[in-house]
Amino acid sequence: MIELKQLSKHYGHTLAVDRLDLSVPPGEIFGFIGPNGAGKTTTIRMMGGILAPTAGTVRIGGVSMAEDPVRAKRAIGFIPDRPYLYEKLTGMEFLRFSADLYGAAGTGFRQKAGALLEKFSLANWADELVEAYSHGMKQRLIIAAALLHDPQVLIVDEPMVGLDPGGIKMVKDLFRDLAGGGTTIFMSTHTLQVAEDVCHRIGVIHRGSLIALGTTGELQQTAGAGEADLESVFLVLTAEEAK
Repeated sequence: MIELKQLSKHYGHTLAVDRLDLSVPPGEIFGFIGPNGAGKTTTIRMMGGILAPTAGTVRIGGVSMAEDPVRAKRAIGFIPDRPYLYEKLTGMEFLRFSADLYGAAGTGFRQKAGALLEKFSLANWADELVEAYSHGMKQRLIIAAALLHDPQVLIVDEPMVGLDPGGIKMVKDLFRDLAGGGTTIFMSTHTLQVAEDVCHRIGVIHRGSLIALGTTGELQQTAGAGEADLESVFLVLTAEEAK
């Protein structure tokens, strides 16, 4: 469902992402972890069509992001780490605005939007201005907006930022349910416990290169870390690459 081939990005003389090859099939929750500045957000922005790569290709559901960006983007729901919202809109108005962008504001919109607001505990705030929402509420609203058009791929950058424990559990359960229905989820996170809990596979990026890839068990073997948790495995892998 997601195919990255020799994906690279230069900022002047700085190489942010270096010839990344990666394939994520339908229904997989894929975790993407790495230190600050490793290239995670740059990769995600190229996948979402926000940033053009210097070299290489992105394909979403077999569609080239470079050749047919509108079609490729229609298959994606994008959840950024910082929700940028039109705060003078109400929650429901923001959902309608988002649905309009994807051509999903026709018959049935009100019912679907209402169900999503209910699911994310925002129904009582549907007609309140977004500026009155807490950070966690804004994060839940942006997740709801990303799901309005039933995307085949959900690209997520730090989904748990600002969420309380109940919100974190809700999002984890949501991701599992979506993946069970065939949605591909690509999740970048610093919350390694969340990655360990929900991801089928995890890729570790460091200095722009993918240095390890596999299940938690496979990463433990790669790091020679026995039954250590993902945080310990991550520290071993990135320390070795730093030598």
